[in-house]
Amino acid sequence: MKLLNSREVNKKYSLNYVRLVLNIGVKDPQPAEGQSFDGVPGNTPALSTKIGSIPSKQSRRAQDRQLKSASDSNVFQLQIQELLAKVRPSHGSRMEKVEIALRKLQRVIELIPNREPTTVLRAEKKLRESHNITIPFPEPRPGLEVNYLLAYAKPENINIVGSYARKSAVRVHGRLMIDLAVTMPSNVFQRKDYLNYRYFYKRAYYIACIAAGIQGGQDCNYNVAFTYQNGNHLQPILIINPVLDGGEDDFSKSKCQIRIILAASGCLFPIAKTLPHKNCIRSKVLHTQSPEMLPAATPLYNATMRSECSTLSYLELLHKTSTYCDSFRDACVLGSIWLQQRGFGSDLADGGFGQFEWACVTAILLRGGGSKEKPVLSKGYNYCQLFKAALQYLAITDLTLNPLIVYSDHVDFGVHKCPLFFDGERGLNILFKMTTWSYNTLRHEARLTIKTLNEPLGDKFNPSFITRINELFYRFDYIFSIPIASTWKPSGERFDSSDRVTRFCQELFDVLTTGLGDRIKLIHPQTTKDPMWPITTPNPSLNSRAVVVVGMLLNVEQSGRTVDHGPLAEDKNAAAAFRAFWGEKAELRRFKDGSIQESLIWSTADSSHSVLDRIVAHILRRHMGQETAEGINFVGNAFESLLPKSKGSDPLAIYQPLTKAFETLAKEIRSIEGLPLQIRQISATSPHLRYASYDTPNLSSYGYCAQPVSVYVQFEGSTRWPDDLVGIQRTKIAFLLKIGELLQESTSGMILRLGLENEHQEFLNQAFLDLIYPTGATFRLRIYHERELSILEHLLRDKLNDFEKRAEIASAISAYKRDFVQGPLHTEAVRTLSTRFPLLSPSIRIMKKWRDSHLLSLHISDELIEILTIRTFVQPDPWQTPGSVMTGFLRTLAFISKWDWQSEPLIVDFGHEISTDDVEGISLRFAAWRNIDPGMNRFVVFAASNLDKDGISWTEQGPSKVVAARFTSLARAACKLMKEQALNMEPSALFATSTAEYDFIIHLNPKFISNNLGQDRQRAYLKNLQIQSSWNTSLVGIDPIRLFLEEISRLYGKIVLFFHGVNNGSCIGGLWSPQTRLRDWKVNMTYSTLPTLRPGDADGKIAINKIATLHDIARLGGDMVSRIEERR
Repeated sequence: MKLLNSREVNKKYSLNYVRLVLNIGVKDPQPAEGQSFDGVPGNTPALSTKIGSIPSKQSRRAQDRQLKSASDSNVFQLQIQELLAKVRPSHGSRMEKVEIALRKLQRVIELIPNREPTTVLRAEKKLRESHNITIPFPEPRPGLEVNYLLAYAKPENINIVGSYARKSAVRVHGRLMIDLAVTMPSNVFQRKDYLNYRYFYKRAYYIACIAAGIQGGQDCNYNVAFTYQNGNHLQPILIINPVLDGGEDDFSKSKCQIRIILAASGCLFPIAKTLPHKNCIRSKVLHTQSPEMLPAATPLYNATMRSECSTLSYLELLHKTSTYCDSFRDACVLGSIWLQQRGFGSDLADGGFGQFEWACVTAILLRGGGSKEKPVLSKGYNYCQLFKAALQYLAITDLTLNPLIVYSDHVDFGVHKCPLFFDGERGLNILFKMTTWSYNTLRHEARLTIKTLNEPLGDKFNPSFITRINELFYRFDYIFSIPIASTWKPSGERFDSSDRVTRFCQELFDVLTTGLGDRIKLIHPQTTKDPMWPITTPNPSLNSRAVVVVGMLLNVEQSGRTVDHGPLAEDKNAAAAFRAFWGEKAELRRFKDGSIQESLIWSTADSSHSVLDRIVAHILRRHMGQETAEGINFVGNAFESLLPKSKGSDPLAIYQPLTKAFETLAKEIRSIEGLPLQIRQISATSPHLRYASYDTPNLSSYGYCAQPVSVYVQFEGSTRWPDDLVGIQRTKIAFLLKIGELLQESTSGMILRLGLENEHQEFLNQAFLDLIYPTGATFRLRIYHERELSILEHLLRDKLNDFEKRAEIASAISAYKRDFVQGPLHTEAVRTLSTRFPLLSPSIRIMKKWRDSHLLSLHISDELIEILTIRTFVQPDPWQTPGSVMTGFLRTLAFISKWDWQSEPLIVDFGHEISTDDVEGISLRFAAWRNIDPGMNRFVVFAASNLDKDGISWTEQGPSKVVAARFTSLARAACKLMKEQALNMEPSALFATSTAEYDFIIHLNPKFISNNLGQDRQRAYLKNLQIQSSWNTSLVGIDPIRLFLEEISRLYGKIVLFFHGVNNGSCIGGLWSPQTRLRDWKVNMTYSTLPTLRPGDADGKIAINKIATLHDIARLGGDMVSRIEERR
């Protein structure tokens, strides 16, 4: 969406027009026929409608979307062009030193002398004695009885490969990787070296010899270390970092890192020997086995070897594709950025799909892969189209069920679990490093991005390329970490080259997928990357990555299910398999429909652990061992425990008694007879009725709800209503008296109380009727009459009224719209969304708890918190809709921490009803307000929706700039703490109240805090068995702390900024206003002062008398104030 700034507003619209747009009751002026707002004839787009015809609403909406789509497409292209210009590495003076280092390394490697063939033992001993280098042999290490020899010979060639060579490199975590490929000569290998790790033992010796040559090379001063190429322990490589000596080859300022990788000749081994379904790790007892017991295939081992034989071939393929398709290079850069933001890379720990894999897949699809070997992608696409087409292919094509085999006929790879994108010309499955879970995650992310790119409204660029998607707590709904216990043993014999950690993840994925079923949408185990290690030390243990982190996306409707139905008892095989998997937890039950099935019953008695916790713990205990299960660390579950528990798994169940009470009241009001006018509508506005209050409505026969629910009754129009505000208020009182009289006749046990509010404010509503049911449900009834708004608007336009009266009228209009119009609409919308998104309600409630914990309740309205949380659910891009309270809460905090409320309006579409014109109108209105009020004195935060396009209904009374800035800083601090603590995060730490910034703290008596009033009544009931007639109904709607805050805010609000939390109300924080600092004396000061004379001052100044002011506040509070702590 395009947001106009104040300069654009001044250019396109006069200030008078802006004031007209913002004026109450005045519609936007339209340009004259053939004339646009900027005065250029014909500048407005013509619509394809017939002369004299009126386009329908649907056709206008479609035309709007077409125009907006074209505009957004142009903006999107410009944003991508700017992004590409920024990410391309500059080849300036800093990169010249990298080139010097690359040439020097090439020269040094070429000068390394040959080494005669020798045994493994002698090769290790000689390198250790001469250069103190340990050969990085992969596991299992070669035995002493092997009869082959290790040798080193001059490389066939040395080439710069990878994305840097084809000028499509992207920095990863701020660092640019440059690959220098050394092609090993064929004469150091033998024909059978593809078997039993022999090739990898020889390449390990070869890379160690290169390390020795660089270490002993003349004028070659670098930090050299070993690491694994792409996390594959079969491929140790060298990492070259500069020594900070300021020399000509000191490339430290370029933030680059050079990797020396190994390659082999493409014809070193036959492709037929290294196909994915072949076995190249032969068992010693293979000759004794029957054909049915042949060892399993070794696809990772085979593909790793084949990938080194294809390095130069893929370099040639990608170079030719860059010439064949002009947009290929830029599309690869976009793909690299997209992958990096989602945590994908070529490393096994990063999913095994990175820049190289994206480029190869795209290049092959540009040349084939379709029906009859036709290209899947067109070379005529621009880079945006090519990127989106490649992404769509990944999203919709399941290469596990439907593998793609190109340039190869009549090849059957049998059963395979992992994705297969087989390049027959080079004999390599390009996706060989991908696991089932990483491929599922890749497709999931691709689908989400395609959905974002296809949205007609909203931002496409930031969710696709800028936002970091792989933040653990934002990405997954359910997270736990699990150690790999020393006692864990992999099931089955090891034939492939997967290390212990990878096999643990595979077994973990398999048992969790089987056990959790439709409770989850996605499972993603994660491990840490292998570190570098010095060339003088042995390889680090492959078991050093001892902890696996598992992230899940939940199916909200099924994840909390307490009963699982298994197979029917008649199905013996399925029932046996079910019992074998679940063990003693499985039991045979007869259900209401008469069926006898295997089943699982999960208890919810222990509130500290969810149903999902219990299932995961049981699965891991049974299939991964007791020691493994005991080490599980469930992360983030404590968020839900911070909320009052509901009955059962339905988070809305705690609100049902009050909701039913309201429905009963509405039915009773509609059914009464004897009213002079028919009732048009009955609506309510209350956090309780929209499932959004932190405190739960506890209805009981021994007490009533302290805060009544606001209910509005609107009658049908009639000319008999008075035309003045005073008469309308009197009529309202008469109606309320009549309603109360009729309700009391029809409903037994109801207590009624007529009251007045705003007695000294003639423009606000004054009458209400409290209705107290025997169940404890309490409602406050008010009359809504639309004629009041037109009268107030007429008075506002009356020039005879002075400024103060006009301001009072404007405030009354805002209150009228907020209470009678926007309030019921907002309540109904949030109520509907809470049933649509079951986790919206608890997410809103925990957001309010966070706000209250940081004493912001006086400034951040309930409705603003609700709108911010709703945005997380209805506009979840670039993630999917939150599936847990933790995800909904933390994503909302993340948005607040990044939201620039000074220059960006918040626009939330509750129900896909907002149009292009609406978005542009809201943006224009926001820019106009900023133009008229650049100091943000009238309002600070602009929060609009499809229900409230004015954007200030819930922010006009706060927050101020100071509070809004604190709101943002607190959210940033919470996000920072979450990242720092990571898996050790304690949710309660995010809710810890900090009072260090306040100038004074008013500590309140716990007996007067609203949360304790109901508990006091309950204890009194249990002790004295009070009856309903003893209720003190005069306390309905009375909150002593709230009234105290209103009074001190009215008296001292200009000199003190007060902070308080409704649900964490043990104290009130205060900040002295800057205007209370030292200043010259003048008459009519509005606060108590003291004369102050500092050394060197010719005249004395005055300062606020803080002690007297605080004493006055304490005196007003009386018994409610236990003490005041003065700090500054």
